[in-house]
Amino acid sequence: MAESGSLPTGFGELEVLAVGMVLLVEALTGLCLNSLTILSFCKTPELRTPTHLLVLSLALADSGISLNALVAATSSLLRVPHRRWPYGSNGCQAHGFQGFVTALASICSSAAIAWGRYHHYCSRSQLAWNTAISLVICVWLSSAFWAALPLLGWGHYDYEPLGTCCTLDYSRGDRNFTSFLFTMAFFNFFVPLFITFISYRLMEQKLRKTGHLQVNTTLPARTLLFGWGPYALLYLYATIADVSSISPKLQMVPALVAKTVPTINAINYALGGEMVHRGIWQCLSPQGSGLDRAR
Repeated sequence: MAESGSLPTGFGELEVLAVGMVLLVEALTGLCLNSLTILSFCKTPELRTPTHLLVLSLALADSGISLNALVAATSSLLRVPHRRWPYGSNGCQAHGFQGFVTALASICSSAAIAWGRYHHYCSRSQLAWNTAISLVICVWLSSAFWAALPLLGWGHYDYEPLGTCCTLDYSRGDRNFTSFLFTMAFFNFFVPLFITFISYRLMEQKLRKTGHLQVNTTLPARTLLFGWGPYALLYLYATIADVSSISPKLQMVPALVAKTVPTINAINYALGGEMVHRGIWQCLSPQGSGLDRAR
C-alpha cells in the first residue's frame, strides 16, 4: 500500500490528477442520479411500496459509494504538492469502513431486489412491508458487521496504491487476510451473486411461459460481475502471489471500475423503471412540484 507522506509509487503528478478527475466524475454522476432516486421515493406516494423500498436501500448504498469516491477525488485533486491522504490514520480507517459498508450493502441490496422481483413475478403477489423492512435491516446490519471486523483485527484497512483513499489491505497476503477474504467473499459476493442470477433465471423462465418478458434478466448479474469482479480477482491473486508484482496503476483499476456501479445501478433500477422514471420526472418538472404543493 502507498505511504501517506510521499508521492504514490508508480504515479506522476498528472496521473494522480487524472485518477482524481475520473473519481470526481464518477462520484458526482452517481450522487446526482441516486439522489434523484431517493428524492423521487420521498416525494412520490406511488413509489412508497415494499418493492421500491429495496431500490431505495440500493440508492442509499450507492450514494455512500459515490461519497467515498468524492472524498478520494478531493484528496487527489486538492492536496499540494504530494496529494496524499490528508485525514490521518483514523480517517483512513473511517474511510475504509464507510466504503466497505456501502459496497457490501450495494451488493446485497441488488440480491434483495432480485429476490423481490422473483417473488412478485412468480407468486403474483406484492412483497409485504414486513418482509421488505426485514430484508433492508438484514442487508445493512450484515454489511456493518463484516465491515467492522477489520477494525477489530480480522483483516485491516490501509491506503490504496494511489495513497488518497483507503480500502481493505490486500498487500499482506497473510493467513489473517486470507481467512477473512474467503469467508467474507463467500457470504457477501458469491451468495448474493448466486441469488441474483438464480432469481432472474427463474423469473425469466416463468415470464417466457406466460409470453411476457418485461424485465432485463441478465443485466443485474452482469453488473455485479463487471463492477466487483475485478476486486475479487485482485483479492484472489493477493492470496496466492505477491501483489507487488502488479503495477500500482493496474491495482487502481478495480477501484475505478467499482465506482461506476452507482451510476449503472441508478440507470438500471431507477431510470430504467417506468414508475421510478415517472417519479423522478415529477420531482424535476415544475408541474410535478406544483401538484405536490397542491396536495
